[in-house]
Amino acid sequence: MEVTSYLNWNPVLADPTGQRQAKPRTLGKTMVMDKGLGPNAFQDMLSIGSSHLDMIKLGFGTSPLYPQHVLKSKINLAKENGICIYPGGTFLEVAITQNAVDSYFDMIVALGFNGVEISNGTIEFNRKFRNELIMRGLDEGLEVITEYGKKGWGSAIELEELIETVLLDTEFGASLVTIEARESGMGVGIFDHQGKCKDEEVGQVLAAVSGQQLLWEAPLKSQQVHLISMLGSDIHLGNISPDELIALEALRRGLRSDTLSLGTRKE
Repeated sequence: MEVTSYLNWNPVLADPTGQRQAKPRTLGKTMVMDKGLGPNAFQDMLSIGSSHLDMIKLGFGTSPLYPQHVLKSKINLAKENGICIYPGGTFLEVAITQNAVDSYFDMIVALGFNGVEISNGTIEFNRKFRNELIMRGLDEGLEVITEYGKKGWGSAIELEELIETVLLDTEFGASLVTIEARESGMGVGIFDHQGKCKDEEVGQVLAAVSGQQLLWEAPLKSQQVHLISMLGSDIHLGNISPDELIALEALRRGLRSDTLSLGTRKE
């Protein structure tokens, strides 16, 4: 017998919060960090979770380590699923130290990347050069995501500097500014050495800039739960492990005990 219709979950079960935007969304974006998924694992991730995934970062400088046909396949699959895919910002920092910025941009455009991350988490460069990199990315037709923060253990947020960076980066055309937390989520940025969030600093940042401009790296479940509970399910979150993509979406929708109260509807 031919099936002519599909079963659909009751909306109050699929999204108890009733707030989750469909793609392309402006709120609640999720960025997954890919540190070396094989072709099958990458395709599996997209087949079950592409509707919940907005950005994929190929961590640090892993991009040139793939067989080129595998890399191109990843890029094409991501774009077919409405996802921004880009190399990690550290790779651009390598290009800067090797005086190969032009070659870097030429190659990522030729390969088909549709995004670029601009950071100075390891090296130093001035504001003028940062602006030039943002504009170069835009001129190449790429979505520009910038990053604030140093990668060293114990690196803290300089609030005035962060606020100024967000305001200037977005003024020059960056779509989001990522708040550094590395893949460990400990002893960096808004997280202390135990991985706990520095709530007072977060509040001071959000008093000065829009949360819609910020992508919070939060690799640990405890951090995701805390930030969602504190700031709402529509915050942008990054450095999510591929195997935590669906679990994070459940947190956003109040489909886990940690955030079930988000889905409480008032009669």
